[in-house]
Amino acid sequence: MIQPATFLTILQKHGIRLFAGVPDSLLQPLCAEIMMSVPAERHWITANEGSAIALATGYYLGTGELTCVYMQNSGLGNAINPLVSLADADVYGIPMLLLIGWRGEIRDGKQINDEPQHVKQGLITLDLLQCLGIPHVILSAQMPDVENPIAELLNQARCGSCPVGIVVRKGTFADVTVRELTSEYTLTREEALKALISVLPPDAVVVGTTGKASRELYEIRVAEQRDPQRDFLTVGAMGHASQIAAGIALARPDRKVVCIDGDGALIMHMGGLTTTATFSNLLHIIINNGSHESVGGQPTRGLHIDIPTIAVACGYVIARTAVDAAQIRDAVRDVLSVRGSGLIEIRTRSGARTDLGRPKATPVKFKRSFMRSLSGKA
Repeated sequence: MIQPATFLTILQKHGIRLFAGVPDSLLQPLCAEIMMSVPAERHWITANEGSAIALATGYYLGTGELTCVYMQNSGLGNAINPLVSLADADVYGIPMLLLIGWRGEIRDGKQINDEPQHVKQGLITLDLLQCLGIPHVILSAQMPDVENPIAELLNQARCGSCPVGIVVRKGTFADVTVRELTSEYTLTREEALKALISVLPPDAVVVGTTGKASRELYEIRVAEQRDPQRDFLTVGAMGHASQIAAGIALARPDRKVVCIDGDGALIMHMGGLTTTATFSNLLHIIINNGSHESVGGQPTRGLHIDIPTIAVACGYVIARTAVDAAQIRDAVRDVLSVRGSGLIEIRTRSGARTDLGRPKATPVKFKRSFMRSLSGKA
């Protein structure tokens, strides 16, 4: 395996001084090393991957230096527009280094087992980079020489005035001990979800965001002996659960729709608040632990911003913050008593059970069961 500190030193030796992006589980050891070794002003965890591309563009315009933009391969979707219409050699010609975690990777001609949301992206990752005209290399733990391919790639970026990429296989980086984020909040996300579920209307339509929140919601439903397939658990498309909920609220104005969101997902596509705020039958819940917990616990800006004030400014009729079970129950009752869209921010600490499971059914089966339930045919 490659030591993250060694890899970081190589990048810095070859002129990379700024790091920006969205954390990824495959890159977690390197992200941890960057957090510990790179000054805060030279490391920016951005709202989404496209924002990181734009930040790297601005930094190059101001300094002439390349930025390392890191992301999971699923984040390429967010990055495509600024890569093609901004950084491409046929537009402004902005050199930068993309560091991409390859979920659902192809190894020896076969796709390794991964979660369903990574299957298609894993299959098309290399083809997508080829289509975008982004020169790239594949990094693995078995590479006998790491520095020379990276040096050649960065030289290609500078000479060609274009983005280049390093695609990282699973298990490439050796583990690094992560410093846990401290928190003044005592409630866990799972405890918050239990308190929330206990006070929601029994017929509420629940949409869960991608990550551990939906996995915990699934296990809570199983423990309650309620069919978990009555909820829509979003396994991919980070940041879009609220718009899925808005679409359901639009289709079913007779039902109360509840979106259980996360702080990282909210920040990734915060502009969506201006849409969700218009639905009077929508309750938007933000579980805010200030971290990208599902991919390693790297910090977000969630605990540094005033989410309820932002929500009201975007058009929500009512917004509240809760930090314990009693406040959650009171906030839900307050919001449900008002005709109009509502948002509740629940501040929690990071952390999840080590034995946290995953939904057993396929996404397609979940979809069909959810639609039957929503139509009253279940």
